[in-house]
Amino acid sequence: MADGPEVAARLLEGIVPDELYNAYRVLLDGQGCPPEEEHATLGSAEVVSALLDRGMAYRGPEPGEAPRLFPAPPHLALQAVLVEINQRLSNEHERLLVGHRRLVEYIPTPSASGQGSSRGLIEVVTDPEEITRLSGALVNAARRDWLTLESYLTEGPIDETVIIEPPSALRKGVRSRTIYESRWADHPIVTENIIGAAELGEEARLLPGVGMKMKLADASVALLPLGPTGMTGAVLVRSPVIVAALREYFEMLWERATPVGAVQSDNPLSEDLRAVLALLAQGADDDAIARRLKISTTTVRRRFTMIREELGAVSRFAAGAAAVRRGWIK
Repeated sequence: MADGPEVAARLLEGIVPDELYNAYRVLLDGQGCPPEEEHATLGSAEVVSALLDRGMAYRGPEPGEAPRLFPAPPHLALQAVLVEINQRLSNEHERLLVGHRRLVEYIPTPSASGQGSSRGLIEVVTDPEEITRLSGALVNAARRDWLTLESYLTEGPIDETVIIEPPSALRKGVRSRTIYESRWADHPIVTENIIGAAELGEEARLLPGVGMKMKLADASVALLPLGPTGMTGAVLVRSPVIVAALREYFEMLWERATPVGAVQSDNPLSEDLRAVLALLAQGADDDAIARRLKISTTTVRRRFTMIREELGAVSRFAAGAAAVRRGWIK
């Protein structure tokens, strides 16, 4: 049959929810379903309604019987599903635009005189409970990135009462990165905190002299301390220009910082990768490395990508600096 299971899989799998796709396949394999067997065969009344609403199934007449539930041909089912998705996205886009308009109205642009609303692009918060609440709200608001600078400066000694809990509210797909003050890395409570955060997927690096605490959600909002501990006062920053600068500052520190657990001279690279790294350290370009090692330039670039991934670096310079920090090259 031209519109059989293979076509259905090629067109629909991964586009519609698994529950609906599986029910559609059952309906397709059985070439329809009588009314009295719909719920038992396909799972539930909700599934049947969803198939009908999305245009993946229809009721057709049977001579002398109640209308039978038939599957739409896979290409028509896909077309109907795409129309439904498009309509849903259009509705979501409209909600997005309305939300942006409301946010602009709530956070007015400062005037040329510098006089702005207390709800403006920069807001000072002095209540410790409010600062704690804002920190949790920022974690929950992150959709792509959650960036933190942690100096571990506190009002009192570091103990269980002041430990900073890992950000459990982070959603799936949010990349969490923290730069910790390296002088506290051996403190047992700090170590436990870093390990707990790592188990939740956080990437952590160490840096001597983290100058301040900072929390930054995506490229939209940041929380900065007014004092060393951050609990006597904080600044909530929504200014795109300032947040972008803070993000760039974090990335500069990230390049300089050492990955937690990577402060050792043991080099895990293969001999092939070590050879490329050694020549890179000497300043050789890709073509020169390819000639020296008798490999193609494409292979050199592929190996360099593997080196960068191992080091967690985003550029040639950053990879070299990270390799030096780890003692892989001198």
